[in-house]
Amino acid sequence: MTGFGKAEVMVNGKKIVVEVKSLNSKQLDISALKMPMIYKEKELEIRNKLSQSIVRGKVDFYVSVEKDASSSAPTINREVFKSYLEQISSITSELKMPMQSEPLVQTILRLPDIFNAQADEISDDEWNSLLNCVDMAIANLNTFRDQEGKITEQDLVNKVNSIGELLQQVSPFEGERIETIKNRITENLEKMGNDASVDKNRFEQELIYYMEKFDVNEEKVRLTNHCKYFIDTLNDDEPAGRKLGFIAQEMGREINTLGSKANHAEIQKIVVRMKDELEKIKEQLLNVL
Repeated sequence: MTGFGKAEVMVNGKKIVVEVKSLNSKQLDISALKMPMIYKEKELEIRNKLSQSIVRGKVDFYVSVEKDASSSAPTINREVFKSYLEQISSITSELKMPMQSEPLVQTILRLPDIFNAQADEISDDEWNSLLNCVDMAIANLNTFRDQEGKITEQDLVNKVNSIGELLQQVSPFEGERIETIKNRITENLEKMGNDASVDKNRFEQELIYYMEKFDVNEEKVRLTNHCKYFIDTLNDDEPAGRKLGFIAQEMGREINTLGSKANHAEIQKIVVRMKDELEKIKEQLLNVL
């Protein structure tokens, strides 16, 4: 869900720059929306655009405006200037004082109200240009996220496939594990000596009990199905980040159960590696819509 989009447009001697940034979040959170005061009346419309076009993420939105020199330069109020000049000329003439033009002009330019106030008026063209610029920035953001999403998708597929490959490595140790348990029970019986009487039926029942207790076939089947379901969901066109998170939780349950039933050092090592891959998957899912 991380991404960045930027767009700019020139209108009425102004350069409007729009930037949109997004970070990971469980839902859409427009945390920052900063723009010049003259655009504040459009804030609700802009928020609606963001809400409709961006899926999940913590979003920061910025608008800045740069004016060119010709549009930003203040203009002299001619009527006020003439009035000041006439009054000063009248006074200097009456008092027979010398009047130097250049210092006089500089003095008048420092007097109040000599420059026209620049009224911030936003034309319809500027409003439309601003909204179009917002649309372009959002489109660039989503393009950025699409590109990152393709890389994330491939990484997730690789990690899920890695869990499936690790699961296949469990099988060779399953038969060895049962045989180890059988030998352990037999050795314990032999240590008890000839005085110990063994009920063969009871002995077989105990072996069956341990075989059932440590059987991981059910967990293997479910984990395999979860991995397949994860890949199928990843290929859906609709946003499925939350759903993938739920599937990853189910994968974790099966891996944990497999570890609790392992009773074998090599299987435990495989389980640890599967858990490591699953944690990486969960971290990546924070960046999936």
